[in-house]
Amino acid sequence: MKQTQYILGVEDLSPLVSLFNAEIKSGVVILRGDLAAGKTTLVKAVVKALGVDDEVTSPTFSLQQCYGDKIFHYDIYNHGIEHFISLGMLEELDKEGLHFVEWGDDELIKILTGAAIETTVIEIEKTSDDKREYKVEYA
Repeated sequence: MKQTQYILGVEDLSPLVSLFNAEIKSGVVILRGDLAAGKTTLVKAVVKALGVDDEVTSPTFSLQQCYGDKIFHYDIYNHGIEHFISLGMLEELDKEGLHFVEWGDDELIKILTGAAIETTVIEIEKTSDDKREYKVEYA
């Protein structure tokens, strides 16, 4: 598995965001990190860089947000993977587009790779108030 690492300020995510124009154009992106690590902030930056003007908000209570025609954003923190599966949301992840999943776990990664769905994992760690470490792994 290929892994790339970045240490970036929260105001300039462009080196990481550029991956979404070059390498990560579709599939599922699992976002991992503590509360307030910057998962939704990263999604906001990617959505903006891809030219979509929609307001990006955390889907914590709605489970899914859609931006433009092909960018989807999910949060499984409150209900877990079992609830996500029971609602038929796995089929959503097979749709054409870019799917960001906050709080995806190893079980979800195993399901996605078993179904041959392109999967990228981004681990976000807060290193200071204004800097984050991003580890990008292609599953």
